[in-house]
Amino acid sequence: MKLQYSSFIIFSLISILSCGQTKKETASSETYQVVVSELNIPWGFTFLPDNSILITEKKGELIHFKDGKKTLIEGLPEIDVRGQGGLMDIELHPNYTKNGWIYFSYASPEGEGKGSNTAILRAKLDGNKLVSKEIIYKASPNSTGGHHFGSRIVFDKAGYLFFTIGERGDEETNPQDLTRDCGKVYRLYDDGSIPEDNPFYKTPSAKKAIFSYGNRNPQGMKVHPETGEIWTHEHGPKGGDEINIIKSGKNYGWPKVSYGVNYSGTKITDYTSLPGMEPPIHYWVPSIAPSGMAFISSEKYPGWKGDLLVGSLKFQYVSRCILKDNSVISEEKLLEGLGRVRSIEQGPDGYMYVGIENLGIVKLLPEN
Repeated sequence: MKLQYSSFIIFSLISILSCGQTKKETASSETYQVVVSELNIPWGFTFLPDNSILITEKKGELIHFKDGKKTLIEGLPEIDVRGQGGLMDIELHPNYTKNGWIYFSYASPEGEGKGSNTAILRAKLDGNKLVSKEIIYKASPNSTGGHHFGSRIVFDKAGYLFFTIGERGDEETNPQDLTRDCGKVYRLYDDGSIPEDNPFYKTPSAKKAIFSYGNRNPQGMKVHPETGEIWTHEHGPKGGDEINIIKSGKNYGWPKVSYGVNYSGTKITDYTSLPGMEPPIHYWVPSIAPSGMAFISSEKYPGWKGDLLVGSLKFQYVSRCILKDNSVISEEKLLEGLGRVRSIEQGPDGYMYVGIENLGIVKLLPEN
């Protein structure tokens, strides 16, 4: 089944907020170009070797965008679209050109209990259909709640598969309990088997795939292009969104420590730090509701190489986080006001691409 739309390219001037929160009256140059139009919630996307794009729509559609045309890919598993859950992230195997594996995260109703929970699927693309489908991880039990599914996927430089699952709104139980899924970062081999050197592999009753715990709802994850470390960001409650560097076996504190409060304004905890819990390298108060992130490793943007881009759902901008020694020393707002920013990737051409809800995928243009 094919959906053909007329693709269009739009150049637009927008205001950019500087790090010092001083608003420019006019932008000095065009700042973005629409590459894929008419998308609803482009939760994730990835570039194929021919520079075409695979795009996940949260509502449960996988789109192949090539030569200005959108094609719906058939053969997706059953997806439970509820609340924040649906079809989420997508990532190619590092050796995709040789093995053809594509990895997905989605809300799956399979398994124990009513509702759904986050699953990781791998499959191959045969024409316009997914084949050779394998669920390589399924969080349990299912929940009828609509909150905090996560979920991002990356491969590190050693070829391990990392993915995130939010705590599904059960903050009192899931994130600090190693015997339960959710509120964690996980590590697998590419086929779904579990590395024996995972930090809790030999811990009685623990979920052996867990790599870190005490995470609330990570919707951003990338490998640092130089250090190879796993960086994530996660939603806090009312305030307290965090950027973390994920380390084996570490506890990131939720909900025992937080810079945020309940949405009603009441306290969650008296602590912003505790012994044995990893502090964030950066946090936001008020919350920006972060989703999507990517490092700039190309030379396309003068002076920006090494910076981190983070999308804001709540305030509808991309934050350019200027880094020094693993600290965010300042931020600049980009693409402000276009819509809720859901996903960010660096393309094979070195440009940064941003998935924006109810708009599409746009290419960030360098300032002249």
